[in-house]
Amino acid sequence: MLGKVKPDMGAAASVESNRNGGVDVGFKNTYKFECFDKNGNLKWEETVCNTVVNTGLDDILDKYYKGANYTASHFIGLTAATPTIAPGDTMASHAGWTELVDYSETARPALIVGVVAGQAVDNSASKATFTIAGAGPFTVGGAFVTTDATKSGTVGTLVGAAAFSAGNKSGMAAGDTLNVTVSLTAATL
Repeated sequence: MLGKVKPDMGAAASVESNRNGGVDVGFKNTYKFECFDKNGNLKWEETVCNTVVNTGLDDILDKYYKGANYTASHFIGLTAATPTIAPGDTMASHAGWTELVDYSETARPALIVGVVAGQAVDNSASKATFTIAGAGPFTVGGAFVTTDATKSGTVGTLVGAAAFSAGNKSGMAAGDTLNVTVSLTAATL
């Protein structure tokens, strides 16, 4: 028996085929932030997803498949308030955000990762630590990973960046500590 079609009914279908038998691989990075006051009390924490920018993807392909200019040195930086991350961002050109450098460490903290397992690795055993310095209060909007340790540096490769999903974190003062854990994951899509 044929059913009647009502004007508000709709249908859609799609078929996907991978005739070449290829595998899609994706990279997902997350940042976990923990801010402590000068007495060690937790002020706030947040976990956000990262955008792996085009230069980061190119760098991954270049290092792994070509073995070109390999470096295992990566560093974590902070973004100031309200960052807008774009796939085309580089260390030399990122119109949607600025770097926050109001911390006492002389360089961006190194990203020191542990053992790769289950297609993931992180720096939980060696978190990046930022000791907030200056008169403040300061506002942080997110973080980024790069291959250059220089605070405010515009060279090196920007791998990716993340903005807080719940908005900026303000009120950071001198003596506060911000710990950042970066989790890097590769997965078959």
